[in-house]
Amino acid sequence: MHVVLVNPLIPQNTGNISRLCAGTDVDLHLVGKLGFSLEDRYLKRAGLDYWPRVKLHLHDSFEALVAERAPERLAFFSSHATRPYTAFEPGEDPWFVFGTETTGLPSELRAAYAGDLYKIPITSHVRSLNLSNSVAIVVYDALRHQGFPGLG
Repeated sequence: MHVVLVNPLIPQNTGNISRLCAGTDVDLHLVGKLGFSLEDRYLKRAGLDYWPRVKLHLHDSFEALVAERAPERLAFFSSHATRPYTAFEPGEDPWFVFGTETTGLPSELRAAYAGDLYKIPITSHVRSLNLSNSVAIVVYDALRHQGFPGLG
């Protein structure tokens, strides 16, 4: 299982997501320009002392990630999607792709993968959920489908 963050901006979110990935044995891929340094103290603090357990991969672009890793089961998450995340069947090796905290997935990715867009349903009073919360919802739902392999 893989979590992909495209151009993440907020170090605390990425730190929280890294901790989630360490705790669930999920690979974390950071793509494109980051809004922080990997040495950022807030990033490190949010990830606590779990950073050595994070399977972290850096990619210059989403195209580079696809060329290098050739993921087959991709799901992109966006408030612009019409299908709920529960419509995605994670299968054996899913890749979950999330955009930046402020603008979401780039429009090029939404257009190129329109058939693979999903949303987390929320009320109309809120534009979107926090990125780290969204990743946790999606990852744990996929793990539930798989029977929580390797987790106690």
